[in-house]
Amino acid sequence: MIRKSCVTVEKCKDGDFEEKPKETPADEYVAVPKNYQHVLSLVFAVNEVNKNPNILSNITLGFQIYDSYCDAKMTYQNTLNLISHHRKTIPNYKCGVEKNLIAAIGGLDSETSSHMASILELYKILQITYSSFTPAVSEKDHISSLYQMAPSEAHQYTGIVQLLLYFHWKWVGILVTADDKGETFVKMLTRQLSHNSICIAVTERVVNYGGSGGLGMIEKCQNMAESLSKTNVNVFVVNADKNTKTGLQWLLLVGIMMSVSPINKVWVMTADWDFSSEPYHKDLDIQNFHGALSFAIHSSEVKGFHSFLLNLNPHSESDGFIRLFWEQAFSCEFLDMETEEESCTGEEKLESLPGAFFEMQMTSQSYSIYNAVYAVAHVLHAMLASRTKHRDMVLGDFLRPQKSHFQLQPFLRNILFNNSAGDTVFFNEKRELEGGFDIINWVTFPNKSFLRVKVGEMDPQAPLGSDFSIDEKILTWHQSFNQVVPLALCNDHCHPGYSRQRKEGEPFCCYNCTPCPEGKISNQTDMDDCFQCQDDRYPNQERNQCITKKENFLSYEAPLGIILALLALAFSATTALVFGIFIKHRKTPIVKANNRNLTYTLLISLLLCFLCSLLFIGKPLTLTCQLRQTAFGIIFSVAVSSVLAKTLTVVLAFMATKPGSKMRKWVGKRFSTSIVLGCASVQASICIVWLCTDPPFPDVDMHSLPKEIIVECNEGSANMFYYLLGYMGLLALVSFVVAFFARKLPDTFNEAKFITFSMLVFCSVWLSFVPTYLSTKGKYMVAVEIFSILASSAGILGCIFSPKCYIIVFKPELNSKEQLKKRNK
Repeated sequence: MIRKSCVTVEKCKDGDFEEKPKETPADEYVAVPKNYQHVLSLVFAVNEVNKNPNILSNITLGFQIYDSYCDAKMTYQNTLNLISHHRKTIPNYKCGVEKNLIAAIGGLDSETSSHMASILELYKILQITYSSFTPAVSEKDHISSLYQMAPSEAHQYTGIVQLLLYFHWKWVGILVTADDKGETFVKMLTRQLSHNSICIAVTERVVNYGGSGGLGMIEKCQNMAESLSKTNVNVFVVNADKNTKTGLQWLLLVGIMMSVSPINKVWVMTADWDFSSEPYHKDLDIQNFHGALSFAIHSSEVKGFHSFLLNLNPHSESDGFIRLFWEQAFSCEFLDMETEEESCTGEEKLESLPGAFFEMQMTSQSYSIYNAVYAVAHVLHAMLASRTKHRDMVLGDFLRPQKSHFQLQPFLRNILFNNSAGDTVFFNEKRELEGGFDIINWVTFPNKSFLRVKVGEMDPQAPLGSDFSIDEKILTWHQSFNQVVPLALCNDHCHPGYSRQRKEGEPFCCYNCTPCPEGKISNQTDMDDCFQCQDDRYPNQERNQCITKKENFLSYEAPLGIILALLALAFSATTALVFGIFIKHRKTPIVKANNRNLTYTLLISLLLCFLCSLLFIGKPLTLTCQLRQTAFGIIFSVAVSSVLAKTLTVVLAFMATKPGSKMRKWVGKRFSTSIVLGCASVQASICIVWLCTDPPFPDVDMHSLPKEIIVECNEGSANMFYYLLGYMGLLALVSFVVAFFARKLPDTFNEAKFITFSMLVFCSVWLSFVPTYLSTKGKYMVAVEIFSILASSAGILGCIFSPKCYIIVFKPELNSKEQLKKRNK
């Protein structure tokens, strides 16, 4: 089993293949001690498999470890070494001990894995990479022997967007390396951010550090450090590949050296992030990353790995890397015993190293390597189990590995197993690990130690709504944010009562806050538009919530309703009193003088007019709505027609006194009764037609008053209502004209002048009623009609009956035949 990992950062130089590459560019690189754990996880997993008789009995796994040095030439060189059977790199040359190469595990990044795959695919050798492939590396889909022990890179972009949306971070920066991979990351992330209304405030591109650059490099780092310290962007998304990590570490280190203001940001980093420091970064203050958030391939604690690390001894282990790791991690050297220089003793404690140099807990990348070893072991086990009837042939295949490569792929494609940590491992149809990401909160300490705190997870296989979760209560933020969620907005929030209005010429995340217009509200923060309340609600003064409208109708509990009801009752009582007086003095000349029955009919109709006004008070019901206008119209028509009949009676009586007059046959009860019944019948017919075709009904008006719902009687047919009023006005006008011309008839018979004045009051009231009625709303419109009814009825009552009552009550001596004859003379 072969593993290729990037455990060093090479001082990259341009070159070609005109000469054989060096076997190891040891004079051109420095190690990254943190990545040595990748080697150890491979060794630990292989030892576990070999000790487990239930997986591969009678078969022992071995391994060879090569370093790519993060260099394309060295990657190709060492990949060729894997498939060569001679000490020299000569592919397809079979001489000496043949290698039973089953699979290759690697590399640390998609570029290294792609370089390896270009050779391994020719021989159909299984390759399991423990890094995610960027979307730019499209050839992965065409390499059938390449499997990825990491979830799809696309899920990570989705997780970043979900994380930003969860904390309402809409104004963020991006930090990448100034290379094609960084530009691809910016392009892919920008597309998803814009679809979710998240703006990119700034994109910083760190220089791809190659170990050189001198003062120019330092100056660039200083300028970028100053730019980051001054910007008001609080959240940066970091593409944490090896080049970006190194560039960011150099950037922060130079910032400290040049006394740049502290760069206190929330770093949101991809799954490649880790505190991987080079030896000359020991002075790096990792406090800059306190409270940072990162994604990580899901991992669990593997039992026995910590004890395995505690028992490491550089004098007994021989994986080829331990002595180099030991020297650079502990800053010592393995020297001959005869020298007096300080040397590595081998007793140094791994747990004493800062976390940026080495961790005692298995990292997510090491966990992927661990799973990759077990995946290969389970594939071999599955293939052996399927060939138990042809055991000799299987063993023969191992002697000819070029045949077994083709046989292994179907088993790896369908592999599914639970590892020792209890996690299920299997690949999807794209040969990617089926799984999600953990969300890690980095808590750092002044002694350069740190904690990885899992605060959430992103699981694309979970149902919608459960695919992203985070426990905000256990989150730790950088000290500069006072342990509150940092803001990442172009400007302050638009509070309820305001809406966002985009600023011209600026990104869509930058906006002004404008108050909601009249009649609209916004009840949430950062709303794009205000909206109207429901019809039964209205905005409050702050325009941030809707208040239930009150019902508006003329009730008996309201002061106005009480006053009008009392007036109606008072006028009714007065009318009843007058009626009683006339009944009591019904045989007196003044009562008998002008048709006593018409007088009674008029008084009764006036009494009913006063009482019908009470139908307009109270919450409208179906019955009251149908009775209001019809009862009022018919009763008033009876009253006005009675007045008209009295006036005509006076005129006819005067005309009948002339010698030879033919008008005597018209004078009598029959004529006056016909007038009243005929006029009232016309009004009754109008009301019947109205009720049968489009009757009034209870209704509500939501819009006329901003804060109230008008509960009213909808007249149904407005035309019929105005027909009713028009006919009643016509009767009043005729009565007024007749009474006006009859006002100068002899006093003995004449009450026409009182009728004239009463009709003048009546017409004046109802002429002023129409514009007033149309200009008012709600209960005041009803009050106007009630007042008109009371005023016109009171005008008739007062003008016609008050003089007679005065004589009957206070001047009874004038109420006699002798006095009437005397006055007539």
